[in-house]
Amino acid sequence: MNDQAQALRHLVHSKDTHTARSTRVITVTSGKGGVGKSNFSLNFAMALQNRGYSVLVFDADISFANIDVLLGTPAKYNLIHLLKGEKNIWEIIQIGPGGLQFIAGGSGFQDLVRLSDQELEYFSTQIGKLHGHVDFIIFDTGAGLSKETVRFITAAEETIVVTTPEPTSITDAYALIKMLKSMGHQISFKLVVNRVTNDQEGKQTADNIQHVTDKYLGLDISVLGFIPDDANVMKAVKKQTPLSIAFPDSLATRGIDRIASRFLLERESNPARGLSGFLQRMKRLWT
Repeated sequence: MNDQAQALRHLVHSKDTHTARSTRVITVTSGKGGVGKSNFSLNFAMALQNRGYSVLVFDADISFANIDVLLGTPAKYNLIHLLKGEKNIWEIIQIGPGGLQFIAGGSGFQDLVRLSDQELEYFSTQIGKLHGHVDFIIFDTGAGLSKETVRFITAAEETIVVTTPEPTSITDAYALIKMLKSMGHQISFKLVVNRVTNDQEGKQTADNIQHVTDKYLGLDISVLGFIPDDANVMKAVKKQTPLSIAFPDSLATRGIDRIASRFLLERESNPARGLSGFLQRMKRLWT
């Protein structure tokens, strides 16, 4: 682990001679569990990384933190070690397959809501060190609307909502968006429809959600795309290997790849506000 931390610090310092990049913060969430949210977060990050971007996946799912399991890379240290001041940010960052950086959540993640002012300041300072050194931080939040999930979503610049064509999944995705809107938060929502039989089913699902959010909430939600139902996804889970590595030519991998392309195109017209803005909003929400 010391070697890994040293390598990360070297990577960061080697970038100091270049112009600092704006770090974009994204949350990925869903109205209900079991829709493939964490798998999407992981493979979406891999798709961005394959395009030359530096990405860090932050497992912010309190109840079912599992990014390290999906990667087949047991995490020696996780967020809890940072919250307790036992480790710094570089020491809790793990390296998974393909060189993907991630931070494991840990079973005590709910301690985040009980941080003292001093602990919150330390947490913010440590996270702030990532500014300009990764292009994207992807927070894989829990499904539904726990207090912690709401705080991450409202502090981030944009939220990707993952759903499936199942009626309960669609209903719960709409309910999540409606609840956040009713709380007065201005959030940029983007939609991904997972496990579609074909593009027509994906488009119909997306159209239905767009129609009700526009009609009843006054929200114009961007659709990033659809991911085909693919048996290779479960095979990759069992192999504890990212789908894009285990099955790079699979239908689901290609679907996520198209979504990454669409996301990057939309990103060009929406400049990042940076990590500092996320941290300021987060501190206001936690105090």
